[in-house]
This record gives sequence, structure tokens and C-alpha cells, in this order.
Amino acid sequence: MTQDARDQERKQTPQSASPEGQKAEDNDEGSQNSVSNEDLATVFLRETEVVEEAVEDGKKVRRKGIYLLPNLFTTSALFSGFFAVVAGINGEFTSAAVAIFIAMVLDGLDGRVARMTNTQSAFGAEYDSLADMISFGMAPALVAFTWILQDIGKTGWVVAFLYVACAALRLARFNVQIGSVDKKWFIGLPSPSAAALVAASVWTFHSFDADALGFKLLMLFVVAAAGVLMVSNIRYYSFKDLDFKKPVPFVVLLAVVLGFVMISVEPSVMLLLLFGAYVCSGPVLAVMRKATPKS
Repeated sequence: MTQDARDQERKQTPQSASPEGQKAEDNDEGSQNSVSNEDLATVFLRETEVVEEAVEDGKKVRRKGIYLLPNLFTTSALFSGFFAVVAGINGEFTSAAVAIFIAMVLDGLDGRVARMTNTQSAFGAEYDSLADMISFGMAPALVAFTWILQDIGKTGWVVAFLYVACAALRLARFNVQIGSVDKKWFIGLPSPSAAALVAASVWTFHSFDADALGFKLLMLFVVAAAGVLMVSNIRYYSFKDLDFKKPVPFVVLLAVVLGFVMISVEPSVMLLLLFGAYVCSGPVLAVMRKATPKS
């Protein structure tokens, strides 16, 4: 065989026919697949990452990720609000009311934990507001509606929707007023307090099997009044100027202990009286300020 014939035969023979060539191709395909999988995971993490602008040392920086600890409290509050909705649908109104109060406690803790650990963020503020809409807007209205307002017909669900809409407006207004109002006062009834009033009313009246027409009309008034007060311009004391680090007289601690004892005797009634007094404090103080002549 001549040299030209041997060269022609070598050109016609495919490279992949040899075991070494096939093994090299398999290795190349495996490496490409691993790179492709790695790229997919990287892309997923990058596309789902939270990036927000923050001010650190007077400079704007882009910060990735979220703070876990305060958002865990917010998630727990959201879970409690959702549980209240499910319990109300299932007719477990006492459990639903208790879940709303648990959400209220957790909602108060997430902000304090964020400030104590210096983990405030715009993401946390927005997440907290959305969780409040479920726990203190949707949940109390649905619990009240499924318990007694549905017996009133169209007026019942209209009032329940009024409460939900007012809660949404209250939270939206609060978000845009941060930093522009006196921290000592809330403008309008805070949504957790409105939810506590509705939940305590459901808890108390349901415990006494109060289903007469008079109680239906009373709940109608309570839900509607709580909603309107949330979007009003009436000021409510925020308790944010209280300094828990300073020493207090012994009688203050004694009063706190007595308060817990009284609440434990009849929780639903005492919580209704407590938050009812707070809800009424805003209009009463507003009338007193109007009646007091300016010097």
C-alpha cells in the first residue's frame, strides 16, 4: 500500500471509533453537564436574592440577603394570623381570638428585636406590614364575620370589608408617615389594637353564647367603629417614649403583677376592658383638647 492510500484510509476512519476517543467525549459531556448544573444553581440564587440599598457610615451601599432573627418573629405572627382565619372558618372562635393576640405579641417583638440587634431593613419593614395586613386586617374581620356578622346578611359582609379596607389604608398611611410624625403618638387607631378589640369582643361574647340581635348589632358597631378609627386623625398614645432601662418605683412592678392576675381570672373580659379603654382614650382626649381653651 502506498503512502497516499494509507493517508486516504486514515482520513476516512472516524476519530470516535477508538475507545480512547469515546472516553474523551464522555468526559467532555460530563464536565459540561456539571458546569451547566452549577450555572443553574448560581442563576437561581442570584435571581432570588434580595438586594436593597442601605446607608452605612453615611454612604449608600447595596446589601444582599435578609436578617433572619426579626423576620422569624414576623413569620410567626403571620402564621398566627393565618391560623386565626382557619380556626374561625372551622368554628373555633376562642382559638381564633387567642391566635390574634399571639400575633399581636409577636408583632411587637419583631421590631424590638430588630432594633436591639441592629438588624433593621427595608425588607423587614415591608414584610412586617404585609403580615400585619393578614393578622390584624383580614383575620379579625373574617373571624367576626364567620361568627356573627354573616347572620346580618349583606350589611355584615359590607362592614367586614370596611374594616379590611380601613386596615389596609391605615398601614399604607403609616408606612409613608414614618419619620414625619411625633413618635409619641399614633395618627389613628393602630391596627393591632383594633384587631385586639374585635378579637376580645368575639372571645367574650362567644364565651357567653351571646347570639341575640342586640349582640349582633353591637358587633356590627364595634367592627365598623374600629375600622373608621384606624383611618381617622385621632391621636393615640404610642408608649414609645417609655424607657424600660430606668429604675421605677416598686409599686409599678406590683401593679404589673396585679394586672396579670386580673387578666388570668377572666382573660376575655379583662382584655376587652383593657383594649376598649385604649380605643376610647383617643376620642376622649380629642374632645378634652377641643374643650380646653388655648392660652
